[in-house]
Amino acid sequence: MPDLRFYFDPACPFAWMTSKWVRTVQRRRAYEVEWRFVSLRLLNSHVDYDAHFPAGYEAGHTAGLRLLRLAARVREEQGPDVVAPLYEALGRLLYERTEQPDEGGSRTRAIAAEALGAVGLPARLVAALDDEGLDAVVRAETDEALSLTGKDVGTPILHFAPPEGTALFGPVISRLPAEDEAVALWDHVVALAAFPGFAELKRSLRERPQLPSFGVRTGEVGLVEDWHGGSRRLKR
Repeated sequence: MPDLRFYFDPACPFAWMTSKWVRTVQRRRAYEVEWRFVSLRLLNSHVDYDAHFPAGYEAGHTAGLRLLRLAARVREEQGPDVVAPLYEALGRLLYERTEQPDEGGSRTRAIAAEALGAVGLPARLVAALDDEGLDAVVRAETDEALSLTGKDVGTPILHFAPPEGTALFGPVISRLPAEDEAVALWDHVVALAAFPGFAELKRSLRERPQLPSFGVRTGEVGLVEDWHGGSRRLKR
């Protein structure tokens, strides 16, 4: 059993930031992580995007769903251990370049193909992007994640010490902690999660993450925005 189940959507830059932190913890100590799926597009399937989100969010969330289809097919054919390097390759391509994030979905196929090549997987797997039959797998894990936290959440969702441990939405971070700080900060989070009565610490002000795709360099503070309700939804 892993120490942590990390439910991610490639469309979420905050999930990517948290995943970088988790990988830092893994480098500093023996810590086993299972990478699983939660889709923002499926989570918001009942929502009128034009009325509730800023422009571009439906396309961005749909791109995330397509990339999760790819991850599901890769896991099916290659096994669960390949999900971690695939997600890392996708995240680097989406967020560690100076271009703006792929909110319109136009680069999704090219990014998927490049990520597959980076981890040595067959190029033919890119066809999974359009395989709606894989949505059942992604939906099942999305439902699994929400059953652990409740429905009024986003990504990432982290399940500590599964199967009995607590699951939480977040931690949401905009800055990557230094190597020496990462483990100490992580231990504080694990300690909170270990108390079964703990539910939430929250503020709605968020900095844009320190990622090249957002034009925020290490050491800089991104533009602060009020994510009222914990998301970019314009109304509930």
